[in-house]
Amino acid sequence: MTEATDLAERAGDHDPRVGLRAVVALRRLLEQLEAVQVRSARHQGWSWQEIAAELGVSRQAVHKKHGRR
Repeated sequence: MTEATDLAERAGDHDPRVGLRAVVALRRLLEQLEAVQVRSARHQGWSWQEIAAELGVSRQAVHKKHGRR
């Protein structure tokens, strides 16, 4: 998790350019991590409702975002 830690530190930088670039990179990393975990849950037989509950979103939202992957 060194990359995530480095990005989190840079997100708090006093230079907005550095901070904003780190925020963008963190968003990308978070999206990748979410996709990996959703795939893992589906492979283990989780329903879309169970995944949605853990992510704090609706079943429809998680299915729309990850259902076609």
